[in-house]
Amino acid sequence: MTIRSDQWIRRMVAELRLIEPFEPSQIREIDGRRVISYGTSSYGYDVRCAPEFKVFTNIYSATVDPKSFDERSFVGVQGSECVIPPNSFALAATVEYFRIPRNVLTLCVGKSTYARCGIIVNVTPLEPEWEGHVTLEFSNTTNLPAKIYANEGVAQMLFFEADEPCAFSYRDRDG
Repeated sequence: MTIRSDQWIRRMVAELRLIEPFEPSQIREIDGRRVISYGTSSYGYDVRCAPEFKVFTNIYSATVDPKSFDERSFVGVQGSECVIPPNSFALAATVEYFRIPRNVLTLCVGKSTYARCGIIVNVTPLEPEWEGHVTLEFSNTTNLPAKIYANEGVAQMLFFEADEPCAFSYRDRDG
């Protein structure tokens, strides 16, 4: 496998609509206001999260169960920022929509800007032929409230191209 560069990302966007909306440069400022960077980097793409969040809470003492999820486990928050309570976490979807080629594995890693504040983004693989908005988990590992910002950079996607396509893709397994 080979990690792919900014030129490969631009080519895949043009050929396959790999990322929509796509920002070909690294954005660090909007209308004179500093933002956490997003867009194309040297060997990846920094994604943004949408302004809808699900913040986990223990108000109802519901158990978080991946087989039987209780909607009372979280509260919905909308806005340009989200405060995650201490030792809790929140979910948000990426602004960007992805179409992963059959011979590519994509990994999501956190940005150091947030890691230095104790906010960890769950590492999520996007399998070959996966398509959609990525759901991101933000864990606040501190004993203080922590803030994340919508429509600014929150994580980086790294693209690994295989020497040959996989035998069974996400789409083949009806994922």
